[in-house]
Amino acid sequence: MTAIIFGASGQDGHYLSRLLDEAKIEWIGVSRSGNHFNTNIADYEEVAKLVSKYHPTYIFHLAASSTTSHSAWKENHETISTGSLNILEAAKEFSPSTRVFLAGSGLQFQNNNQPIKESDPFEPKSIYAVARIQSVYTARYYRTLGLKVYVGYLFHHDSPLRTDDHVNKKIADTAKRIAKGSRETLAIGDLSVRKEYAFAGDIVTAIWKLVNQDKVWEATIGTGKTYTIEEWVSCCFLLCGLNWKEHVESLPNFTAEYEMLVSDPSTIFSLGWRPAVSMEELAKMMMS
Repeated sequence: MTAIIFGASGQDGHYLSRLLDEAKIEWIGVSRSGNHFNTNIADYEEVAKLVSKYHPTYIFHLAASSTTSHSAWKENHETISTGSLNILEAAKEFSPSTRVFLAGSGLQFQNNNQPIKESDPFEPKSIYAVARIQSVYTARYYRTLGLKVYVGYLFHHDSPLRTDDHVNKKIADTAKRIAKGSRETLAIGDLSVRKEYAFAGDIVTAIWKLVNQDKVWEATIGTGKTYTIEEWVSCCFLLCGLNWKEHVESLPNFTAEYEMLVSDPSTIFSLGWRPAVSMEELAKMMMS
């Protein structure tokens, strides 16, 4: 068996490649960085060439810009929307038995500060959400043509592989520097925002569970548990023996994107998956 991972250099791609290694499945990584194929996902001919060559058992589309900012509209459209279309058309033409996974996001749903389920309505409140929504409708269309296309709506998840521009990595790294003698202050936004703190390795095992069954095609994937940013900050600083209140200041004029973002993971739970790593254990990973 063979798998193609688009977005192999990201944290999800890393943990997925480790899972595939353990399952003894050969995988081909595609990414703009790292030691992977530099196939342009926005170019159908390049994608089709890769799919027709390997006839993979699985394709995982994890590639996307790490920002939801409007400034990334072109990159997100090309990677998420056009990329999904190219993958699915190539699979239809050259490898119709391939199981295709497309990553979705909790941010593409209407958010009323209640747990979000895969059957909830979408809301195009950002250009990033627009790309994700278009990708899902593309998946649903190709499913009518006989393709096995899965969508996992991912919520906030982290790992030690997060880049420095992600807020939870920034918090963890700042706490470590202060513990080593740095006199800096951590400037942070709304500490009351509630979100999930899942481990990327756990999320990948849920994706694997999803694509290896034929009853559920779309599922929200998350822990269903929320913590405030303040709780994460407190946990990270406490692991360094510090009182966070002595080292943190609020960003002026900051407006949070949401008050709470949490999944209803009952569908993925029904397939037998549960997260193994707690928020505290994730913090320890990222502080080590």
